[in-house]
Amino acid sequence: MDPRLESQYLVNRREFFGKSATGIGVAALASLLGEDARASSDEIPAALSHFAPKAKRVIVLFQNGAPSHLDLFDHKPQLTKMHGQPVPPSYMAGKRFSTMSAAADQRKLLSAIEPFKQRGQSGAWVSDIIPHTAAIADDLCFIKSMHTEQVNHAPAINFFLSGFQLAGRPTFGSWLSYGLGSMNDNLPTFVVMTSVSKGTSCGQIFHDSYWSSGFLPSRYRGVKLRPGESPVLYLNNPDGVSSKLRRSMLDGISNLNQAKLAEVGDPEISTRIAQYEMAYRMQTSVPELADISGESKATLDLYGDKVNDPGSYTRNCLLARRLIERGTRFVQLMHAGWDQHNSLTTEFYKQCEDTDQSSAALVTDLKNRGLLDDTLVIWMGEFGRTPFIQGNLDNRPRWGRDHHPYAYSIWMAGGGVKPGLSYGESDDIGFNVANNPVHVHDLQATLLHLVGLNHEKLTFKFQGRHYRLTDIHGHVVKPVLA
Repeated sequence: MDPRLESQYLVNRREFFGKSATGIGVAALASLLGEDARASSDEIPAALSHFAPKAKRVIVLFQNGAPSHLDLFDHKPQLTKMHGQPVPPSYMAGKRFSTMSAAADQRKLLSAIEPFKQRGQSGAWVSDIIPHTAAIADDLCFIKSMHTEQVNHAPAINFFLSGFQLAGRPTFGSWLSYGLGSMNDNLPTFVVMTSVSKGTSCGQIFHDSYWSSGFLPSRYRGVKLRPGESPVLYLNNPDGVSSKLRRSMLDGISNLNQAKLAEVGDPEISTRIAQYEMAYRMQTSVPELADISGESKATLDLYGDKVNDPGSYTRNCLLARRLIERGTRFVQLMHAGWDQHNSLTTEFYKQCEDTDQSSAALVTDLKNRGLLDDTLVIWMGEFGRTPFIQGNLDNRPRWGRDHHPYAYSIWMAGGGVKPGLSYGESDDIGFNVANNPVHVHDLQATLLHLVGLNHEKLTFKFQGRHYRLTDIHGHVVKPVLA
């Protein structure tokens, strides 16, 4: 082959843009230096926001494993009346379930395991099993007509967080970070914390894809905080390395990286520069964040005894408030253990005990501090649970419910949603959506709208196509907006 042709074939896309359009590297570096101006680049969206936001920050309280809407928020007297009867065939038409369910003719309806009552001035129906959440019902906006397309855990979690059932797309926090940028140079824009109830037998795996930046530059990826003395791995200086020496080392590495950035324009080099600098600043900010000794006794008592247990859902809820207080935009808490296929009358109670008080405390704490108005809190799972039993009706200690994507409930608080509202409705046994359906893509569009982003305009070009969180779907659910 002619060497000249071979040389042309070996010039890849990255080198081409780096050598022929150094403005790409300059734009990335300008963003790093904190300049307000935004250059025209695939890495940087056209505007910080599309309209005035209702919420500046978002906290997602994601309940991995899918809590039973029928035992928490979706009161169905007809289900109680039909307890023990087979599901009428008309409800089952065209439906698919996980392979763990029994044959259709053996699916017997199961009533709620604890009584429901109407709460507060709004009259929202909430189960006795979660008294703390029931007590703040007037602060909550319930959506009781959620539905999704996935029937298994990981695809359904990916579907909400990234808009696609398979791993590899940018997740919600990454999209928000990409669209809005940082509010604090000393802490990550997108933070993730995970927890699981002790002793549970139904935990779910926390895949890294749940906080991935996908094809967005990796600077928008979520940063996972671990429990204990080292919340972020490799953040502390090695023994014998002073802060002054580390600063000198980073300056030298930054000069090398900036030279390479100017040469090839690779956005991942700008990410590397930014992450080194962020890590240096986090050496001070993260220990201060994790130290809750300055919190008042009243605040600690509000969250409950487990607030002193590092890595617990309760501690993570308190840290979520401390994070958004310090300028983190998106906090994603993921708590596993809700997959009650045969433990609805045992471990389900434990899950509620471990999450009820602290979830309600977070909303109350934000409200008391004047932060709830511009902080959106979302409590949800990936789908609901079946109205019919999984197991033997005569063996109460082993009652369970299977996965159910056709109707389920979530709640939101603050950040521009109407408090004291119950929107949408499932049918008389909680099987299908009866009115005002809200698809996962509709919820995504609504959440982006609340932070000032148009879900149709927040895009990123990848492999020749402009992608977005909601793909080609989604409508803002305007009736829930304050």
